[in-house]
Amino acid sequence: MAVVSVAPGTPCWADLATPGLDAARRFYPELFGWTGRIDPEPEAGGYTVFLLDGRAVAGAGPPAVPDQVPIWSTYVATDDADLVAGRVERAGGQVVVPPFEVFDRGRMAVFTDPAGAAFSVWQPMAFAGAEVFDVPGAMSWTELVTPDPDGARIFYELVFGWQPEEEPMGQVAYTGWRLGDRLVAGMMPPLGEEFPTNSPAYWTLYFSVADADATAARAAELGGTILVPPRDIPAGRVTALRDPHGALFSLISLTTPTPPRPTR
Repeated sequence: MAVVSVAPGTPCWADLATPGLDAARRFYPELFGWTGRIDPEPEAGGYTVFLLDGRAVAGAGPPAVPDQVPIWSTYVATDDADLVAGRVERAGGQVVVPPFEVFDRGRMAVFTDPAGAAFSVWQPMAFAGAEVFDVPGAMSWTELVTPDPDGARIFYELVFGWQPEEEPMGQVAYTGWRLGDRLVAGMMPPLGEEFPTNSPAYWTLYFSVADADATAARAAELGGTILVPPRDIPAGRVTALRDPHGALFSLISLTTPTPPRPTR
C-alpha cells in the first residue's frame, strides 16, 4: 500500500537515541502533551513512537552503541537510500550505518557530513514518518550548526539538491536551504566561546510551542536545562534546552503560521 509522505529531500522524522528511554517516555509527554506507543517487536528494543492527538510526531529508542551520547536525529525523506549513500561518499561525507530495512516500515541510513554533523535518511514503506508538523508539540524546523558553512553549502546541494540562500537574522550569517519553492532547513555558524573550533558540526531540532518561555520553564521543572534563554528572532521566539539525560533540542513559538509541507 502506498504511503503519503513529505516530498523527498524534506525533513520527515526525528527520533531520540538515549540510555534514559524510560525517563524520556515521561519527560516529553509531560512537556508536549504526547502519548507513547511502544513497538511490540522485541528487536525494536522498546522503540517508542510519540503521538500528538493520535498522530505520529517523533520517536525515541535505546542508543545504538553503549557509549553513545543522548541525541536527537533528523531524518530526510528519500526515494532511494542507497542512492543517497553513494552521493554522501562522493561528496566527502561518511556512511556511518549503511541502508537497511526497519521491519516493514522503511529503509534508513545514517551519515555524517565532512564537518562531522550526523543526519539520517528515511525511505518510507509502511511508515511515512511524522504525520503533523508546525503546530505546538510537533517538529517545526531543523538547523545545521557548523564551523564550515561553505563546505556544507556544497555538500548538501550535492546530496539533496538543496539551494543555499542567505536569510536575514540580525548580526548572524544565516543560510536557508531551499528545495523547489520551500525552505526546508537552515544553517548557521557556531555562536559563543563555548563551541571550540575543533568541535564537530551538529544538526539541531526545533519543536513548535505556543509559548517558548512557559515551555522552557516547564522543561526546567521536569529536570531539563535551559542552555539558551528564550529570545526573539524574525521567525518567532526560540530557546535551546537539554533534556534530563543531556539530549539537545530547541523550541520555537512561531510569529506567523508555516505553510503545510509538500506531500506527494
